[in-house]
Amino acid sequence: MSLSSLAGPSSSSSHPLAPYGWDADWEAEFAPHAEQGYLPGRVVRVDRGQCDVVTPAGVVRADTEFVVPRDPMKVVCTGDWVAVDPDGDPRYVRTYLPRRTAFVRSTSSKRSEGQILAANVDHAVVAVSLAVELDLGRVERFLALAWESGAQPVVALTKADLVPDPVTLAHLVQDVEASAPGVPVLTVSALHGDGLDVLVALVGSGTSVLLGQSGAGKSTLANALVGADVMDVQAARDIDGKGRHTTTTRNLLALPSGGVLIDTPGLRGVGLFDAESGVGQVFSEIEELAERCRFHDCAHETEPGCAVRSAVESGELPARRLASYRKLVRENQWIVAKTDARLRTEIKKDWKRKGAEGRAAMEAKRGRWS
Repeated sequence: MSLSSLAGPSSSSSHPLAPYGWDADWEAEFAPHAEQGYLPGRVVRVDRGQCDVVTPAGVVRADTEFVVPRDPMKVVCTGDWVAVDPDGDPRYVRTYLPRRTAFVRSTSSKRSEGQILAANVDHAVVAVSLAVELDLGRVERFLALAWESGAQPVVALTKADLVPDPVTLAHLVQDVEASAPGVPVLTVSALHGDGLDVLVALVGSGTSVLLGQSGAGKSTLANALVGADVMDVQAARDIDGKGRHTTTTRNLLALPSGGVLIDTPGLRGVGLFDAESGVGQVFSEIEELAERCRFHDCAHETEPGCAVRSAVESGELPARRLASYRKLVRENQWIVAKTDARLRTEIKKDWKRKGAEGRAAMEAKRGRWS
């Protein structure tokens, strides 16, 4: 096979990279780089400034130093489509194609930075273990990031075989569905294969990323979907159901049934990063209720005529949902304010105003008591 045939135009369906998601749009996007003699490829693994890239000529190891390494949002990541030197030692990734979607979380640094975890993802599969008590707030956090990425979220309740009572299992599913409006919620047991056919059908086209905490069963689920033991698996601790970081890098795997899967390390910290629309999507019922509030900027705390608080008082809206919504909204505002001085000033003024209102209310109560 000649170099020109590797880099140049071809039928996207018969292209060697078609199993990894190559299509006519990517081909058109890559055309200027093909004219320069570069190879197209998809990043299947990144570690220590280098990456493995699957190309029409096979998997190659390439250096990423040409791609703005100091900006964590512009580094090459798993799922990127890139332009690679056709030969040379070492080989280099020259650039990556504009991302269709990107899964981003805030970094643990004090600076306002995002960390991109996976790119060009169509489905975000949030793995939630049924071996431990459900943390609905964490599920909502993952879903906010998933919606913000542009991907379609799916919740996979793993280790369903550990909940043998169908009534209990149905209640757990209902709890998650109430916290995940518009999101498919599946119960799966990778050990016994239960529910895998439905999940395979959902992720059988495009690119999917597996997300979740350590011990959620992501690697076991990845092995089940791939049909081989491609990912190492370790047992979760009996005391709390938490696992160790079995997966330490993000790996892109082609699925035998079609589509590709990116398995990620367990995420202990999942900070929001400019995810306002994602939060709104997760709490869509609160956003709809808010349209009926008396004030358009209602914070749903002490304002009169608040439709959201009225829904909580009537039992229409669980108080837990409102508390979780407030928490994620505040966190997201703080992250955005780190890079927006005007917004930071507005938030501080709002905090001072609310503090003054709270003190005035307490003084009024003391006056009535005295």
